[in-house]
Amino acid sequence: MTLANMYHLTFSGLFIILLTLLIQWFIASKSKASQAGAIPGKIAEELSHDAFVFRAHRTFMNSLENLPLLLGTTFMAILIGANALWTGIFVWLFAIARIVHMGLYYAIATEQNPSPRTWFFMVGLLANVALLVLCGITLLS
Repeated sequence: MTLANMYHLTFSGLFIILLTLLIQWFIASKSKASQAGAIPGKIAEELSHDAFVFRAHRTFMNSLENLPLLLGTTFMAILIGANALWTGIFVWLFAIARIVHMGLYYAIATEQNPSPRTWFFMVGLLANVALLVLCGITLLS
């Protein structure tokens, strides 16, 4: 069995995560560029959660902040031969959590913390931690 076959669930989850990131980038860029007087690379300081431009930017940046740990632990899991099913489950859990987080962040303008999106941020974080623990268990066995 090839690595691609063994970790197909994982790779398909990674594909969805990367596609989601690309979509977030397009949405954030388009909403920002559509603003009157938009300056490339700069979000107006007075913007907050009531502005879609702010929420789209924060959604994209939040994904960028969370992705390095996920990619690192995912590729570590693959390279050390961690359980392929659990690796795929954790990657897909992260992918689904990020998509729901994105939808809630786009839809709900709130300064409240925790907000509904916080719960899905936490699900993604727990999936990341679980994947790291799986790597640790695999290394110790």
